[in-house]
Amino acid sequence: MGVIAARFAGPFGGFALDAGFEIPAAGITGLFGPSGCGKSTLLRCLAGLERMPGGALRVDGAVWQQGATFVPPWRRAAGYVFQDARLFAHLDVAANLRFGLRRAAAGGIAWDEVIDALGLGPLLARAPASLSGGERQRVALGRALLAQPRLLLLDEPLSALDRAAAEDILPRLGALSARFRVPALFVSHSIDEIERVASHLLVMRAGRITAAGPLADLLTDLAQPFAARAGAATVLDLPVTGFDMGYELSLCGFPPLCLHVPGRVGPLGGLVRLRVRASDVSLLRTAAESSILNQLPAEILAVTPAGGPHMAVVLGVGPARLLAHITRKSWDMLGLAVGQGVIAQIKAEALAAA
Repeated sequence: MGVIAARFAGPFGGFALDAGFEIPAAGITGLFGPSGCGKSTLLRCLAGLERMPGGALRVDGAVWQQGATFVPPWRRAAGYVFQDARLFAHLDVAANLRFGLRRAAAGGIAWDEVIDALGLGPLLARAPASLSGGERQRVALGRALLAQPRLLLLDEPLSALDRAAAEDILPRLGALSARFRVPALFVSHSIDEIERVASHLLVMRAGRITAAGPLADLLTDLAQPFAARAGAATVLDLPVTGFDMGYELSLCGFPPLCLHVPGRVGPLGGLVRLRVRASDVSLLRTAAESSILNQLPAEILAVTPAGGPHMAVVLGVGPARLLAHITRKSWDMLGLAVGQGVIAQIKAEALAAA
C-alpha cells in the first residue's frame, strides 16, 4: 500500500501551521479537531489552493510539492468537496457532473458507476436551486469523483446538513472510497461522524498534528481526548461469520471476539463495522448465566477517571481493544486492577452496523 506524506509549516495570516503526517493511500482518514485549528487550511495546502513555501506533499509516489516543484491545483488529481456544494447554478445536475469529466485525465471511474453509487439518476435534469442540501452534496461528491482523483478532500461536507441528510450521505462515503479505490481525507469536528467511516485518524490542535494512527487505536488511547468523553465508543470491523436466523441474529468475528448482532447485517464473509458504546459494556469477574449473549474474555489494559463517578477502562479482547465506562464504586466493589482478567458483557440489542 502506498502512502500520502505531507509537511506544511509557516505563517498563514495570523495563524501558524506546523503540520506533518503520513497516512495510507487507501481508505478514509479522518481529520479531527476543534473549529479554527487549521483543518481547512491544511486541506487547501493539499489541494494547492494555498502555496506554503518549503511545503512538501507526495501522493502515492507522485510529488505534488517539494522544493522548486509545485503542481498547480488544476493539474493535481485532487477532488475537493466543500461545506457548501458550490455547484454551477446556471447548469443542470448532468452538466455539473460533466464538468468533472471535462477536467479529468482518462481514468477508471465511470459515469454510470458514479450515478448508481450516489443515486443521482432522478436528479440529472434538475437545477441546483431545486435540490435539497443533501442532494447538492451528493452531486458535489459525484463531480469530484468524475474528475478521476487520486485523492479526495472532504472539507466538513456534512456540517450544513440536517441529521436526515447527513445520515443518508455518511454510509455512502465509506462505500465510495472502497468502491472507487480513492483515498479520502474527511475533515470533521464530530468524532461520531469519523467513527462511522474512517479507518485512520489525524488529530489536529492549534495548527499541529498531535496524533496519528489507526482509528481503533486512537479511540482507546487514554492520552487522547476520546476514551473518557461522554458517548465514548470503539469501532470493530468484523467479518460476518454466520447467521442464526431462527433468532434473527448475525454472528460477527471469531473467538475470542465473536458477537451476536440483531438482524442480517451483511453477506457471509463481508466486513461490517460495529460501533460499541463504552456505556454498553459491563464487567464481570467470572462468566455467569445471563440474558446478555455477548460475554467476551478480556484483560484490563488501562484505566483512567472519566469525570464524576465514572472510570474509563481499556480492555484487550484478543488483538482488539474495547472501552467500558463503569462507576468507581463498581471498580472498587469488584476489586478490579490493571492486568486482571474479566468478562466483558455487551447486550446484543446495543449493537448495530455503523
